[in-house]
Amino acid sequence: MAWRWSSPAGGISDIDLEGSGVTATIIDGKAIAAEVREEVAERVQKLAARGVTPGFVDLLVGDDPASATYVRMKNKAATEAGMRAFEHDLPANASLDQALELIDRFNADESIHGAMVQGPMPEGSPIDILELQKAISPLKDVDGLHPENQGLLAMGRPRFVPATPAGVVELLRRSGVEAAGKRVVVVGRSTLVGRPLSILLSSKGPGLNATVTLCHTGTKDLTVETLRAEILVVASGRARSITGDMVAPGAVVIDVGINRGDDGKLVGDVDFDQVSKVASAITPVPGGVGPMTVAMLMQNVVLAAESATA
Repeated sequence: MAWRWSSPAGGISDIDLEGSGVTATIIDGKAIAAEVREEVAERVQKLAARGVTPGFVDLLVGDDPASATYVRMKNKAATEAGMRAFEHDLPANASLDQALELIDRFNADESIHGAMVQGPMPEGSPIDILELQKAISPLKDVDGLHPENQGLLAMGRPRFVPATPAGVVELLRRSGVEAAGKRVVVVGRSTLVGRPLSILLSSKGPGLNATVTLCHTGTKDLTVETLRAEILVVASGRARSITGDMVAPGAVVIDVGINRGDDGKLVGDVDFDQVSKVASAITPVPGGVGPMTVAMLMQNVVLAAESATA
């Protein structure tokens, strides 16, 4: 029979694990994300009663199919929550001045509460994405990547937490996994995930207060570090780079990665087949962290709208 688990958030894994030897609880990101999005929609309704409709825009430069699909996904989520999604894009050869001019319009437009730039920039683009992230008003930076917002996070006074790190914390919290006092190892130091997540999890607050080790390509013996983890978060950007012998029995494993396998299927940065037989709980790919990223971004948008109209 298929192995199914009802999460504290009400989600039920729909992954057929018959005969796989999996012993880990499957953390259902789809179900938890649906809960978050429902809560966001309720907050949007409260704003609507005051005559405010949160507005969201994600600037796309170029026509990369994967990026375009992701932008459409976010716009759809915003619309479903009762927000207004503004569509703006620029050609791949757009100049920095063109992009900055458009961002200035976003900043001045009171109907736009949350703005972000879809990365990465097209190959050969003269635009440094950091220049665009710096140009977005920190009060509308729902991606949490403006230097001011990154600094506030580092100070333990976050305004907007980047969506994927926030999603990881929410997955742990709503799955009943207590991070406080635990040994957490984060693999990957990107500014999008690993670095802000390590800061967030080590901060004071509910669901936080962990002791965090941040590993990266310069880590001498990664396995020594990962075997110490009670909670292991992997955002290495390399398919199936964490294998079963690298995980301590009973650890909770959060797989942030999303890669295209040799067979064309989506796979994570964790070897699910191996690690799911060792860990006590694990997120699948797809259906784990991915849905949470969009949900937490929508939460940042409604927070921005609430703050703007307070």
